[in-house]
Amino acid sequence: MKRWLIFFYGVASYAIFFATFLYAIGFIGNFGVPKSIDSVRETSLGMALLINAGLLGVFAIQHSVMARPAFKRWWTRIIPQEAERSTYTLLSSVALIALFAFWEPIGGIVWNVESPISQVLIYCAYAFGWGLVLVSTFLINHFDLFGLRQVWLQLRGKPYQPLRFGTPGPYKLVRHPLYLGWLFAFWATPTMTGTHLLFAFLTSAYIFVAIQLEERDLVDSLGDDYRRYRDRVPMIIPGPRRA
Repeated sequence: MKRWLIFFYGVASYAIFFATFLYAIGFIGNFGVPKSIDSVRETSLGMALLINAGLLGVFAIQHSVMARPAFKRWWTRIIPQEAERSTYTLLSSVALIALFAFWEPIGGIVWNVESPISQVLIYCAYAFGWGLVLVSTFLINHFDLFGLRQVWLQLRGKPYQPLRFGTPGPYKLVRHPLYLGWLFAFWATPTMTGTHLLFAFLTSAYIFVAIQLEERDLVDSLGDDYRRYRDRVPMIIPGPRRA
């Protein structure tokens, strides 16, 4: 019974994540959702800035702290180890849902592209970003990244085996194609409002902080394999591979 409960918990956590992921596409792109990043402001400018910064801060803290190995070692004394990744996925989704629900637009236009051809190109870049995010997760094992592999293995009574280090597809060009996809998704918009700029700037700043924390953990766990990879392949902007 415990195995089945953990398995269904993992599946439910993944389902909530995937629904949140789809909502995020409409939220940032301003289409198909009841409340988007540029909806009507309902409070003062100062309060909107405080609320938005707080929502992004909560997500950043949750996303980074729970990903650290020291936290995982402590956390798995409380919850089953097989459910750790699913719980991380679930709480990340909850933090995003709170952001979607309580986000306060601040208005203002930074740029507005009116050319139809340019708009199409920008929307293509937006779609490319989301596609790169999704493809990158599958290249490094989408189901392990979001906890499904862990709960499936424990349901079958098999021990979890960490994934082997590899550099498939775009990982040969940049070390963090997933983060590169997020940057496309955050910045590619024909109409950049003050609200969207705040969101894009703060999330981009968080990405570069997260990369430093993530790479430190990767060096600790993979050692020279990751050091050589880091020395050879650019971080996030494609360029010549170093010898």
